[in-house]
Amino acid sequence: MVKQGPGAPTRVDVIRNLLQRFAYLGLILAAFGLMMLGKAETVIVEEVRARINDAFAPIMEAVAEPAETVRSYLNEGRQLIELHEENKRLTEENQRLLQWQTAARKIQEENEILRGLLNYQTGPDASYQAARVISDDGGIFSESMLIYAGAREGVNNGQAVITGEGLVGRIAGIAYRSSRVLLITDLNSRIPVMIESSRARGIMAGRNEDKPVLTKLPPGTIVSPGDRIVTSGHGGAFPQGVPVGIISSVDDVTVEVTPFVDSQRLEIVRVVDYGLDGILDRHRLKTDLPKNDIPKKIEAPSPVKAEPMRTVVPKPGAERRPSEP
Repeated sequence: MVKQGPGAPTRVDVIRNLLQRFAYLGLILAAFGLMMLGKAETVIVEEVRARINDAFAPIMEAVAEPAETVRSYLNEGRQLIELHEENKRLTEENQRLLQWQTAARKIQEENEILRGLLNYQTGPDASYQAARVISDDGGIFSESMLIYAGAREGVNNGQAVITGEGLVGRIAGIAYRSSRVLLITDLNSRIPVMIESSRARGIMAGRNEDKPVLTKLPPGTIVSPGDRIVTSGHGGAFPQGVPVGIISSVDDVTVEVTPFVDSQRLEIVRVVDYGLDGILDRHRLKTDLPKNDIPKKIEAPSPVKAEPMRTVVPKPGAERRPSEP
């Protein structure tokens, strides 16, 4: 019989006591049931998850929209600041370019006047032929490659081969459809060059390595790593100013040059004819030269024979006296 009165437990107290007593066990059973349900009915769980996501999607969108709006406003403000700084920089650069343009026009006019006074004649315009690299013809003892352009395209021996970065080499052998390019790193390559900053002239010699060396520099030449090397135009092989490379290392013995062009990654080159005849055709033999172009052998003058000394004895009675005329 349940006690009734002020101190008797009510029904709510009884339910609370039961829940507290069996809450831990109930949670374990619920978790186990959810695990079994998830493994047994995956489709049902995914559908429930999808419905929950659909239910909370408008709320999440409403929360995210103000944040996205604030973020977009901040980005626009940042872009406006960057555009203002860029506009200021471009304005200053434009002013400097206008000053340089004025100076360049003045120098151009002065140059034209001086050329007219000196009757200066510019060289012929260079003609070029683009060609694709088809083979690496190099080896242990040579540095060369083949290009798909030959006598059919007007390629001749001695013509320069360049890219947009600088000098590659020169044509050293031609066929009807192909040509062989002697690279500037080849052991037989000798290029007249100069240091762009000091204008000191020398010879860049290949040695079948990635970095050729500078030789024949004038005594007392100051060489520093980072100096640009360009062709000097001496010898009539190449025009002046073609980029070649940059000085990479200097020691007491050698001055190494790193070429601007990496010959291992070449695909298309340009064969340029500068109209120079400094490098003759290697197939042009001495007997093929014109008659007036063949050096004549200078014959040494025949030695003059000295006459033997003779002693003249006067005849008797033929002696001259001092009184006789």
